[in-house]
Amino acid sequence: QVELVESGGGLVQAGGSLRLSCAVSGLTSSTYAMGWFRQAPGKGREFVATMMWNGGSQYYADSVKGRFTISRNAKNTMYLQMNGLKPEDTAVYYCAADRLRSPSTSPDEYGYWGQGTQVTVSS
Repeated sequence: QVELVESGGGLVQAGGSLRLSCAVSGLTSSTYAMGWFRQAPGKGREFVATMMWNGGSQYYADSVKGRFTISRNAKNTMYLQMNGLKPEDTAVYYCAADRLRSPSTSPDEYGYWGQGTQVTVSS
């Protein structure tokens, strides 16, 4: 069974950095798409970043390009490094996975989700 467990959220001042972690278990091959999404109060789920589980084919939302980096380590942990944080980055951040041929920006294509972790950026 695929399981995603997130950590690393918190409160940070504008211009600061955070690194979110997503511990992944249950993936049987590299042909999984992985994604980071976020949801602010009163708004829908928004695409942030995506990659294949092997670390390739990385894509970013225009709003975070140049500031955020999606990656993974040699173990089963995916990361979202967030630099130059802005108040508009405040949201609950989710990691997601599903067996897809290519990375996807659509939350509807992901069947497995983490519990979410709160990121709050103060001005």
